[in-house]
Amino acid sequence: MKIAILASEGAPYAKSGGLGDVMEALPAALARIEGNEVVLILPYYKKIKENPAYEVEQVAQFHVALGWRRQYAGIFRLLNRNDSVQVFFVDSQYYFGARPGAIYGDVDDGERFAFFSKACLDALVAVDFVPDVIQCNDWQTALVPTLLHAQYRALFPNTKCMYTIHNIEYQGWAHGDFFDDVLALPWEYRNTLDMGGSVNLMKGAIESADLVTTVSQTYARELMYPYYAHGLDGILASNAWKLTGITNGIDVGTFNPETDPHLPAHFNADSFREGKAACKAALQEEVGLPIREDVPLMVMVTRLAGHKGLDLLCYIARRLMWEEDCQLLVVGTGEPRFEQFFRELAAEFPDRVAAKLIFDLGLAARTYAGGDIYLMPSKSEPCGLSQMNAMRYGTVPVVHSTGGLKDTVPPVDENGQNGLGFTFQSYNADDFYGALKRCLRLYNEMPEAFRALQYTDMCQDFSWNVPAGKYMELFHQMLGW
Repeated sequence: MKIAILASEGAPYAKSGGLGDVMEALPAALARIEGNEVVLILPYYKKIKENPAYEVEQVAQFHVALGWRRQYAGIFRLLNRNDSVQVFFVDSQYYFGARPGAIYGDVDDGERFAFFSKACLDALVAVDFVPDVIQCNDWQTALVPTLLHAQYRALFPNTKCMYTIHNIEYQGWAHGDFFDDVLALPWEYRNTLDMGGSVNLMKGAIESADLVTTVSQTYARELMYPYYAHGLDGILASNAWKLTGITNGIDVGTFNPETDPHLPAHFNADSFREGKAACKAALQEEVGLPIREDVPLMVMVTRLAGHKGLDLLCYIARRLMWEEDCQLLVVGTGEPRFEQFFRELAAEFPDRVAAKLIFDLGLAARTYAGGDIYLMPSKSEPCGLSQMNAMRYGTVPVVHSTGGLKDTVPPVDENGQNGLGFTFQSYNADDFYGALKRCLRLYNEMPEAFRALQYTDMCQDFSWNVPAGKYMELFHQMLGW
């Protein structure tokens, strides 16, 4: 099967969040399936273009029409990829090549990614790759399904299109004039993209794609409700017949406690007691906490943002310090109010709390490995990767039962059995505190049961093999094969 995957970011080339991780792992997993040819197309950002580690050759160039504009696009093929995924970069000095810093956030982002979406389809023609399936992701490539119907059907007569929602909060809104000024699509597609007089690219993708997926089964159901759908619940409800959820995996090659180069000691499910003890002691020393093997070390690696449930942790943090003999480590950056809170909390409880307000992948890995309990009380979480990373390293999760957290962390019973972690149903601080207390009770009063739970967590298969197989099932369903 010929599969083209289009995205605005993909690790290791360019990454701002979970989408980048998915675009690193999913194409590789699909390419490992016999009979597949996989192409991944990304923007040729300045940070990629100037990185000498990536060897490329130019294979095509053309101009892309955007309304009255005609913009140059160059297509560069990556030469030193170590698997069978063919990676192409869309070059535009105007839209991508001359802009330093973050890959999103420019005032013309709508125009930039409308250009990218059209250029991707033109690139597939230029490199003579007519896919059976196009898989596109989030608002940045949400225009592709509509373009396929409106302007490219003759070039891709049998190609089917899957649209994947990674985060529905960002939908690709634009002023109503954007339809004529930038897109210049046939008038009959106005209603497809129109939402309240404005252009909504994600709405257009939901309406136009052959199948719509999202990144966990529970999140797919949650999107039927206004609380989660950010205004698109009605559109999704009317297209529910083609909406499904596939829970993401993680890169088990990168997140591997047996080989992770960032760790001071390596371990697996059979040797984790000694290995995690060494990692915990080293982590406590690194972040300035007393080295205590007996005390539970609770950890978070997160963006410090409201939807990550940090308001709940802030509400219970001092109570937790007063009532429990425990340690807390928070790693990440984000909203100033949360950074300030954890900075003050660490100053108030210097022997109990550490706040490392930095983005450090090595420290993140050591935190996964050295922690005992992983906190993830997210208000909403389409899939979430951190809870799976934590379990991979033998750190027991305490999570809000929402989205992918519900799918990947079934709750344990009072003996720490028949599940993978501790959960709470209602989004409030008391319920979070109750789940955390149950976890601490297991750690303190039933240490062997806690170790057995760690072992069970480490034995789970969170690789991309299962999700990739489910993607293939949907591709076959779309194609009628």
